[in-house]
Amino acid sequence: MTYYQKLEQHTKKLSRIHHLSAICSWDQAAKMPEGGNTARSEAMAELALIHHELSTAAHLAEWFEKAEAESLSAEQKISLKEMKRQWKKDNVLPAELVEQKSLTGSKCEHAWRSQRKENNWHEFSQNLEKVVQLAREEAQIRADATGLSRYNAMLDLYEPGMTCEKIDEIFGQVKTWLPSLIQEVQAQQSHDEVLTPKGPFPAEQQKTLSLDIMSKLGFDFSHGRLDVSTHPFCGGVPTDVRITTRYDEDDFTSALMGVIHETGHARYEQGLPEQWLDFPVGQARSMGIHESQSLFFEMQLSRSKPFIEILAPLAREVFSRNNDKSLSTENMVLFSTRVKPGYIRVDADEVTYPAHIILRYEIERDLIEGKIEVADIPELWDKKMTEYLGLSTKGNFTDGCMQDIHWTDGSFGYFPSYTLGAMYAAQFMAAMRREMNVDNLIRERNLQPIFNWLDRHIWKKASFLSTEDILREATGETLNPDYFKEHLVNRYLES
Repeated sequence: MTYYQKLEQHTKKLSRIHHLSAICSWDQAAKMPEGGNTARSEAMAELALIHHELSTAAHLAEWFEKAEAESLSAEQKISLKEMKRQWKKDNVLPAELVEQKSLTGSKCEHAWRSQRKENNWHEFSQNLEKVVQLAREEAQIRADATGLSRYNAMLDLYEPGMTCEKIDEIFGQVKTWLPSLIQEVQAQQSHDEVLTPKGPFPAEQQKTLSLDIMSKLGFDFSHGRLDVSTHPFCGGVPTDVRITTRYDEDDFTSALMGVIHETGHARYEQGLPEQWLDFPVGQARSMGIHESQSLFFEMQLSRSKPFIEILAPLAREVFSRNNDKSLSTENMVLFSTRVKPGYIRVDADEVTYPAHIILRYEIERDLIEGKIEVADIPELWDKKMTEYLGLSTKGNFTDGCMQDIHWTDGSFGYFPSYTLGAMYAAQFMAAMRREMNVDNLIRERNLQPIFNWLDRHIWKKASFLSTEDILREATGETLNPDYFKEHLVNRYLES
C-alpha cells in the first residue's frame, strides 16, 4: 500500500466518524427529547475528540511527506493537497480545546432555545462569554499557525482565501448604495396594492406544498428528508441530507422560502462527485459557494416571476383557495418582492438582507479581535440596526442579538458567506443567462438545463478548484459585486 493509499484509508475513517456526528447533530436539533441533551452533548464531544485524535496522529506528518514524493495522478495530487490543508487545520488545536468547544457550544445552543423565547440576555450572555473565550483561543492559535489576523484565521475556515480587508472593501461599497436603494424601492412600491395572504395555513398542508416544490427543484428523497427544528438548516451528509424548517400557520411563505433555500444547499451536497465524497477534495469549496447555491434557488430562481407562475397555482390548490386573490400570480409576485426593513434576518427581503449580514460581520470581527466584549453586543446591535435599517432593538434581545444560532457554537467567520454567496449567485445567474433563456425554461417547466449548468460548473467541481477559479471558469471573471447590485436594481426598480 502506498502512503497516498494509507492517507485515503485514514481519511475514509474520519469521514465515517463525521457522518455519525452529523446525523447525531441533526437528531439533537430535530428529534431528540429535551432530557437527552446532556448525554448527547457528552457523546458528541467524545466523537469530536476521537475525530481530532485520529486527524492529528503523529505519524501523519511522515505519511504526507512520503506521499508527496509518490507518482500520483493530477486528481490525486489535488486530493492530497486538500487532505493536507484539512490536516493542518485540525492539527493546530489541542484536544482539550476541541472537547471544551463541543461541550460549551452544545450547552449554549440548547439553553438559547428557551432563553431566546424569554428575552433572557443575562443568562444567555454568560454562556456566550465562555463560547467567545474559547473562540478567541482558537483564533489566536490559528493566527499563530497561519500568520493571519485572529478574525482572518477564523474566516479562512469558512471562506478560504477571503480576508476581512477584502470584505471591508466589498461591504464598504455596498453601504454607499444600499440605504438609498432601500428607500427608492420602498417609494416605488408604496403605489402598489398588495394583499397579504391570511392564515391559517395548516402546517401539514404547508409540508405538502414544500415537498412538492422540493421535488420540482430536483431534491433526491432517496438520499434526504424534510423535518422541523427551532432554526432551519441543511445538515447530514451528501448521501443522507437532512433539511429542517419551521412552520408559521399565519404565513406559509416563510417556511416555503426557507425550504427552497435549504434545498439549494441540499442539491449542492447531493451533486458533489460521488467517488470523492469521503475526501476533503470532494466536499463543498466554501460556505460562500454553498450559500450561492441556496440563494440561487431562493432568490435568483424562486422569487422570479416565471417561478411564481408555477408556485402560486400550487399554493391555491394545496390550501383549497382557488378564489383567493391574495394567492393570485400577480399578487404573489408583488408580495414576494416586498422590501421592508425588519428585525429578523431569516425573514428579511433580498434588498435589506445585506444590512443584517454587515451588522453581524462588523460585530463578530471586533469581538474576535478583542476590540469589544460580549456585554457590548446589545448596544452595538441597536446602534447598527438603527443606522442601517432604521429600527431599534433596545431591550428586544429576542428579535435582536439573540435571534441567530451561529454564535452559540462559536461559528465566528461564518456570517459574511451569506452576502458573498448572494454576490456569487448573481454572477452565476448572469453567466447562465448568456448561455440560455432562463425565464423561458422556467415557464416551460424545464428546469433541468439550469440544474445541469450548476452541476457542471459548481457541484461537480467540489474542492478541486479554489473559489476564485470556480468563479473564473463559470463566469469568466473573479468576484464582481456589480452583478449583485445590477440584479437588485433590475428586479426591484426596473421590472
